[in-house]
Amino acid sequence: MTHIEAWILALALAMDCFAVSIAGGIILKKFKWRPMLLMALFFGLFQAVNPLIGWVGTDYCRSFIENVDHWIAFAILLFLGVRMIKESFEEEESKYFNPESLKVILTMALATSIDAFAVGISFSCMGIKEISELIYPLVVIGFVSFALSILGLVFGITFGKQCAKRLRAEMLGGIVLIIIGVKVLFEHTIGA
Repeated sequence: MTHIEAWILALALAMDCFAVSIAGGIILKKFKWRPMLLMALFFGLFQAVNPLIGWVGTDYCRSFIENVDHWIAFAILLFLGVRMIKESFEEEESKYFNPESLKVILTMALATSIDAFAVGISFSCMGIKEISELIYPLVVIGFVSFALSILGLVFGITFGKQCAKRLRAEMLGGIVLIIIGVKVLFEHTIGA
């Protein structure tokens, strides 16, 4: 894998992180560096580690994960999206979806990194036999996902106020998550 291919792959994998981070920024409404950095760190970490896990586990789970990875990502994103939309109609004190919650951050990080697991399987299929060949692509994937997550959060916080005037912020965030889930499902079922 060339350096250019690694950066292109990293950008492709980080797009879901970027979109989900925009939704998280819309919900946050103001700069809160601790949850922002936690979200970006976990998004980057999961995006970097899941290809390694996929590469290591190729022989054991290739057929299983290729058949259901899109359904898992879709289910998680649909659940979170529907929950956010539902909460957009509730009173402020009764809302449960909280992008400052570590549980929510980890769930979103997992949902956005399932494709990265499949990429790890493809690394094995491409003939990558040594872990040393994976270090550069994994670092690039993690860095780009971290950077685009921060950018998405800043974008969501900055421009979410304008969106919130026309649409509840939680509803918009939920719609974004559902669209990402449908996109993942569509790409895998049509491309299969």
